Amino acid sequence: MSDVLLSLGSNIGDRAANLAEAIRRLGAEPGVVIRAISPVYRTVPVGPVTQDDFVNGAVRIETDLAPEALMRRCLAIEAAMGRDREKAVRWGPRLIDIDIILFDDMAMDTQPLQLPHPRFHERAFVLVPIADIAPEWIFRGQSLAHLAELIDRAGVERV
Repeated sequence: MSDVLLSLGSNIGDRAANLAEAIRRLGAEPGVVIRAISPVYRTVPVGPVTQDDFVNGAVRIETDLAPEALMRRCLAIEAAMGRDREKAVRWGPRLIDIDIILFDDMAMDTQPLQLPHPRFHERAFVLVPIADIAPEWIFRGQSLAHLAELIDRAGVERV
């Protein structure tokens, strides 16, 4: 079984309920076992599009799925919940977003999956929740807990 950290976010509708529903659906997937769920954070959007605040969280899972298969399942959950990636504005509002952040100590760069997720360690809205559930995880020689202590948490508030 592989140890995986996922980041989730929503800023449309009942944002917290969207996260909870995505987590419920992830836990119902064959080959996926939820090991930990982070607290929920209200976060300021990043990027050029004006939009409502997000709620973000993270999930630590164990899976026997390959990274690409897990990504397809995450995308299927997003679609089943109503997200249409083809019509979406880049960095715009989204009903649900599920990203694979870390997958064991795997590094890969394929289209469309990059592991570790690019720049996650520079984004407090991702780093803070994953550090809550995997503080001991080592990335580039430093624990996620240590990285989370160093990052600017402006715009990231636990709810």
